[in-house]
Amino acid sequence: MEHTIPPCDLDEVRRYRLARVREALAARDLAGIILYDPVNIRYATDASNMQVWCAHNEARYLYVPTEGPVTLFEFGGGSDLINAGLPTIDEVRGATYVLYFIAGGRQADNARAWAAELDSVIRERGGGNPRIAIDRVGPVGMIEMQRLGYEIHDGFEVMENARKIKSDGEIILMRHAIAVCEQAIVGMREALRPGITENALWAELHRGNIAGGGEWIECRLLASGPRTNPWFRESSMRVIERGDIVAFDTDLVGPYGYCADISRTWVCDARPSDEQRRIYAEAYTHILHDKALLKPGVTFREVTEGLRPLGDEFVDGRYSVAMHGVGLCDEYPAIPYPQDYEPGDDGVLQEGMVMCVEALAAPAGGREAVKLEEQVLITADGYEQLSSYPLEEDWL
Repeated sequence: MEHTIPPCDLDEVRRYRLARVREALAARDLAGIILYDPVNIRYATDASNMQVWCAHNEARYLYVPTEGPVTLFEFGGGSDLINAGLPTIDEVRGATYVLYFIAGGRQADNARAWAAELDSVIRERGGGNPRIAIDRVGPVGMIEMQRLGYEIHDGFEVMENARKIKSDGEIILMRHAIAVCEQAIVGMREALRPGITENALWAELHRGNIAGGGEWIECRLLASGPRTNPWFRESSMRVIERGDIVAFDTDLVGPYGYCADISRTWVCDARPSDEQRRIYAEAYTHILHDKALLKPGVTFREVTEGLRPLGDEFVDGRYSVAMHGVGLCDEYPAIPYPQDYEPGDDGVLQEGMVMCVEALAAPAGGREAVKLEEQVLITADGYEQLSSYPLEEDWL
């Protein structure tokens, strides 16, 4: 599945997302935000360069003022060859490297130069407001900005709240990413046979994603047989056997950077056993019940309180969250189970949020577990399911 022709107006999506960032900055009386996280840079500008590498190397950064020109400080110099034509970027400069990997013994000097250049840009565009947000930078950079008199605020709080409401164009792009993901899942199902390794099966998801214009996969969550319980073992060289449960969670960043986060569970080359059917029904019932809670105006706490109760044998093996937001990747909010609830976040579901509804049935002492997950859009009167790859309803 190719995506040479965008399925919507990309510039309209880009302008919407940048406006969301500026609105979040203005609401918090911030002069602007310094972004290093590659997903945050992607959201604000659609500028993309070595996303995975830059996730662990602070080598490129962006300054978004509440008002005024946006400056990208790009890895490798000031060339605009990579992100030419983006309406969200007004200026491209070369980055000053604060990370030790590149700066080495020059780190302290580089940090002072980095802060001085940003100080000049912020003063020019910030009207003297010393309140800025930063998502992340090494401690030496933070210290230098504070030395210059800046009051630092959490950039992730700004960005997570900016990102949570999707435009119509974003939903079109997300549907496209899900379609690429689900076509890759078809390829996985066709490849599943006794004797294939978990890694070889997982490679089918990567192949389908890249062939369809996708970008990367955040995790390696595929397990089979006894490796499914407890959950969170990543794919291995284990050979899948006939009758094994095979469960996976895509965590796939597809075309245009949008995430398709879907979980399915199969049985390899056999009809499910009574025990496999029983735990599958447990996860399936949770998905159906918990999706029905989603509509605008419901608080996060009300969702937690309304979740289908976990049976005693499934409590210890429960998933880390019952639901979470999703956009360019997993996003705010995370909805906990009652056992994990702590007061303090009084958020409310809103139209335009996209949520992933999770279910993990991992019985205490059991050989196997079932993992299911659906991606849904909050609409004016409830929800619309975006994921469509079928569940194993004939097991029920």
